[in-house]
Amino acid sequence: MIARSSGLLCHITSLPSAHGIGDLGPEARRFADFMAAAGQKVWQVLPLRPTGYGDSPYQCVSSFAGNAMLISLEKLVEDGFLASEEIGEVPRFPASKVDFGQVLPFKEAALEKAFHRFLERGDDEETRRFESFCQFNAHWLDDYALYRAIKEERDKKAWMDWEAELVRREPEALRQARASYAHRVSFHKLCQYFFRRQWDDLKAYCLGCEVQIMGDIPIFVAHDSSDVWAHQELFQLDAKGHATEVAGVPPDYFSATGQLWGNPLYRWEVMEERGYKWWIDRLRSEFSLVDIVRLDHFRGFEAFWAVPSQEETAINGEWRPGPRETFFEKVQEKLGDPRIVAENLGVITDEVEALRGRFGFPGMAILQFAFGTDMKASDFQPHRYPRNLVVYTGTHDNDTVQGWWSGGVGASTRDEDQARKEKDFARRYLNIRDDVDVHWDYIRAILSSVADLAMIPVQDLLGLGSEARMNTPGKGQDNWTWRLRSGALDESISEKLAELCRLYER
Repeated sequence: MIARSSGLLCHITSLPSAHGIGDLGPEARRFADFMAAAGQKVWQVLPLRPTGYGDSPYQCVSSFAGNAMLISLEKLVEDGFLASEEIGEVPRFPASKVDFGQVLPFKEAALEKAFHRFLERGDDEETRRFESFCQFNAHWLDDYALYRAIKEERDKKAWMDWEAELVRREPEALRQARASYAHRVSFHKLCQYFFRRQWDDLKAYCLGCEVQIMGDIPIFVAHDSSDVWAHQELFQLDAKGHATEVAGVPPDYFSATGQLWGNPLYRWEVMEERGYKWWIDRLRSEFSLVDIVRLDHFRGFEAFWAVPSQEETAINGEWRPGPRETFFEKVQEKLGDPRIVAENLGVITDEVEALRGRFGFPGMAILQFAFGTDMKASDFQPHRYPRNLVVYTGTHDNDTVQGWWSGGVGASTRDEDQARKEKDFARRYLNIRDDVDVHWDYIRAILSSVADLAMIPVQDLLGLGSEARMNTPGKGQDNWTWRLRSGALDESISEKLAELCRLYER
């Protein structure tokens, strides 16, 4: 499914830019150029959808829309949708992190100016392209744009707290809302047009660099989202739209009380009756953007952890059967043989692995987890890898290699003695001689393995510490903010990585 190769994990928001957050503009192309020069074939990004409270790309307000904050203002100027002076005075954004509180109002103001310019320009051909885009995507775009417009008019209240007739989606209430908020509905549709136009340009550029893009689909969706509002019958909700049970995982490496995600659970029996259409549409949408899809929390398709909605931790949940083979059989029937990577981390059973194996999806291994004392750790040791595998030094949920190496316990359930033993084992296993360059020992280990695909978070390529960590599970704030400094990926790093790829035939 995936030829022997390697790649880099770097979300779009983490790229440098002049406007406070990474975007689809010139720096994205420079990153693709770097990858090509360094011999990298796969660029992995986190979910590209619009984020809600907490700015997490795994808690999106739509499973189909693109994140408008990724739209490049420079590209809008270049394409004639915005005048450079209309961008206005740019705040002094921090270079090493995303300040979402500053970025969101600044970029939205600029996008509103682009919207008005688009209306005033009256370009018939561009208008036809926009209208065609809206028609083609009406099955999700109409609900999404209306959801955003209604939410804005109600001080961003969750849809469950709107008027009862809107919660119930009564036809007359929806008609009135569309008429009342037509201007804002059009604005949100145009933002989606801009996003898709710029994304398609970037993807074509990556193709020219022989770089494929791996996307990411969270298994669950945010409760306060256009998906749940528009398809309430597909989720475990009560008559007022509130979740009766929510998603999470039991106690694990990251948390002694488990992780309570809070997403509403699916009514899989209803999904099956409808031929899994919503999910098929979701996958089809993602594959229209990317070449490979990482399916987050794959084990949830075999069995998922259900927690009563009133619980404050994930401890008091129970496993429930997922859709299993029937879902993936329908996926193959409708989409052929999609290139899916199964995120099979956490509490994984023989049944989960049998499901993954039946459909040939490569699983994942994390080198950082290879040196523990539990039984699962041995599966992450390179001498045990199968070929049909995607191996990482760490993921967006891990500390960086240097942070893990320097910090000992870190954000996990390990104690100091366990951390010391793991570090000692890693030193012997990887023949580590120099703590300064330990990240290169980890990189060499995954590149030299038999795993078909080796993925390196860009923070590990740079040898950065815990300050560069992307996410700490269970931590409610200050996640997803890390940014790459302009010029940090220099020629010396490119040459060193390219040489390792040549050496290990990646």
